[in-house]
Amino acid sequence: MSIAGVAEHLRAAGRPLLVPYVMAGVVPDWVELVRDVAAAGADAVEVGLPFSDPMLDGPTVQWAAARALERGGRPRALLDELAGLDLDVPLVVMTYANVATTLVPEHGVAGFVDHLAAVGVRGVIVPDLPLEESAEYRARAAAAGVDAVLLAAPSCDDDRCREIARASAGFVYCMSSMRVTGERDDLAASAVTNARRLRGMTDLPVITGFGISTPAQAVRACEDADGVVVASALVRLLADGGPAGAVVEAVAGFRAALSSASQRSEGAP
Repeated sequence: MSIAGVAEHLRAAGRPLLVPYVMAGVVPDWVELVRDVAAAGADAVEVGLPFSDPMLDGPTVQWAAARALERGGRPRALLDELAGLDLDVPLVVMTYANVATTLVPEHGVAGFVDHLAAVGVRGVIVPDLPLEESAEYRARAAAAGVDAVLLAAPSCDDDRCREIARASAGFVYCMSSMRVTGERDDLAASAVTNARRLRGMTDLPVITGFGISTPAQAVRACEDADGVVVASALVRLLADGGPAGAVVEAVAGFRAALSSASQRSEGAP
């Protein structure tokens, strides 16, 4: 099922979407980790490709990228490991423009999205590709059956947010604040205001990410958004020396909190 199909089905059912993040290659059995977090309650899984200069990522995800590269992971080979991974939820790849344009050097961005489609990826996020330069990328992604998800930052004015929402596919990625990825003690106030205005501009699901660190924060974010991306809070468990199973347990905890909150909301008078 497509990202939008999953999102619309769950939104109709009143269930917030949970999108955990896994860095490709961060541990030897990372593909099994993707499978396990999907089984633990994910509605989609965001897979990061390691890059030496991840400008939008904070220290925790930077650690994961460096770890994957040190282990010999390379984007194209890591993507190939996803081929044949039969999941009930869509995979969304997150990478940077440098990787996207050089993954298949002879075919550029077209080769990149075609390769994503070939290994079963249903969505892609390239955060450092400006909207004004993304038309070919978005068109080729659509032709390949891959949703090109765009990010909307709190600093964008309303007109630009509308352009981003119109151009995005699958869902709109709502940045919670103007900062790199990383854990926070509290949910940023801008997460609420940005999600609210985006939901007023599009029929696509609005998924909030950047700094969703606890189940309680996820529940609060989903009062105004259709779902959340959880990244650094999960990666940190590995950075602190924990087993992959700790990530799976954390995902299950986020799922339980979101499901419980939606059930209470449905039962409220």
